[in-house]
Amino acid sequence: MIARWRWALARLTKRLWFRASLFSLLGIATALIAIFFKGFVPASLPTQIGADAVDKILGIIASSMLAVTTFSLSTMVSAYSAASSGVTPRATTLVMEDSTTQNALATFIGSFLFSLVGIIALSTGAYGAQGRVVLFTVTIGVVILIVYTLLRWIDHLSKLGRVGETIDRVERATLEAIQSRMKWPFLGAAEYPAELGLPTSTSVVVSPETGYVRHIDVQALGAVAQEFDVRIYVEVLPGTFVHEGMVLARTLQPGHDGAEDIQILKSRILAAITIGIRRTFEHDPRFGLSVLSEIASRALSPAVNDPGTAIDIVGRGVRCFTRWATQADESAEVDSACMQVHLRGLNVDDLFDDFFSPRARDGASVIEVDIRTMKALVSLAEINPQFFKVICRQHAMLLIKRARTALVLDEDKNQLERVASNLVS
Repeated sequence: MIARWRWALARLTKRLWFRASLFSLLGIATALIAIFFKGFVPASLPTQIGADAVDKILGIIASSMLAVTTFSLSTMVSAYSAASSGVTPRATTLVMEDSTTQNALATFIGSFLFSLVGIIALSTGAYGAQGRVVLFTVTIGVVILIVYTLLRWIDHLSKLGRVGETIDRVERATLEAIQSRMKWPFLGAAEYPAELGLPTSTSVVVSPETGYVRHIDVQALGAVAQEFDVRIYVEVLPGTFVHEGMVLARTLQPGHDGAEDIQILKSRILAAITIGIRRTFEHDPRFGLSVLSEIASRALSPAVNDPGTAIDIVGRGVRCFTRWATQADESAEVDSACMQVHLRGLNVDDLFDDFFSPRARDGASVIEVDIRTMKALVSLAEINPQFFKVICRQHAMLLIKRARTALVLDEDKNQLERVASNLVS
C-alpha cells in the first residue's frame, strides 16, 4: 500500500529527464565548486601537478560526451523500437524505465555540462592557479566515472531491447506486483463483504473521465472515512477500465445530511483514485500476466512463428502463479486506520483467464505448446491443489476442446489427453 504522493514520486524518478536534470545540476555544481575551495590550495602546488593540462582534458570531455550522448540516444530509441515490434508495445514502458540506461545518459549529459561550465569559468579566470588544482582533481574523478559508465553501458547494450531481456523485465515486474498484492490483498483496506446489500440511498462516486485506474490511495480514503464517519466501498481496482459516469465507490454514512458535505466527501474520494490512459505494472498483477500472454500470442503468430518463446512464457507464468500460491496462505496485512474502507480482492479465475486463455486459443494447433501448457496446469494443481486444482481442471478441459478442433493427427490429440489424464479424470 503506497500513498499517492509516494507513488507519484516513484513514477517521476523513473523518467529519463529527471535523472538527466539531476546529473546536469550536479555536473554544474561540481564545476563551480573549485571556485570556492581554491583558497585551501597552496600556491606552489599547481606547478607541481601540472594543473594547466585541465583545459585540454575538459575540451576532450566536452566534444566526446556530446557525441557519445547522441549515439546513446539513437541506440536507446532503436532498443525501444525493437522491444515494441519484437515483444509488445506494452513492455516498452519497462525498457524506458531501465535504470542503467538512464544513469548512463545522465552521466554523459552531466559530464558534458561539467566540462562546458569548467571551460567557460576558465576563460573568465574565475578559478585562478589554485582553483585549477581543485578542478583538475575533480576532472580526474569525472574521467574515472565516465570510463566506468562507458564499460557498463557497452555491456548493457548487448542486452537492451532484446526479446529475452525484455521478457525478464516483464516477469520481474509481474512478480513484484504479485508479491505486493499478496502482502496487501485489499491494498491495506478491509475486505469487501461478499453478500453485502447496500441500501438504495447510498451515495455513489462516479468517474469524471474515461481510462484505467492506475492507483488507489487507501490511506487517503481511510483518513476521509474517519473524518466524515463513513464507510467507503470501492468498486474498482488498479487496472480497471472505467468510463465517465461509472461508479467508482459507494459511501454509507448513517444520519448524514448536508449536500455541501457530501460534495466535499465525493471530491476527496475522487482525489484518492488516479485514472490515466494506460495501465501500470506496479499495483496491477493482471496487467503483467496479460502482457506475458500477449508476448506468447505474438510469438505464435504466422509472421513470427516462434513457439519456443511461447513455451518459455508458459514457464514464467508457472513461476508467477507459484509465487501467488506460496504467498496466499500467509497472513495478510490490513492498515488499522483503513478499516472503514472496503475493497475487493483479485480473483484467481481472472488471473488464469488473463494468462492461459489467449495462449490456448492462439497455440491450439501447435502440439508442443499445448503439451507444455497442459504440463503447466498439472504442475500448478500439484503445487497447491486447494488453490488451483479446480481452475486448472477447467482450463485443461478447455485446452483439450480447442486442441481437438485445431490439431490434425489423432496421435497428437491422444498424447495431449494422456498428459492431462491425472487432472481431468
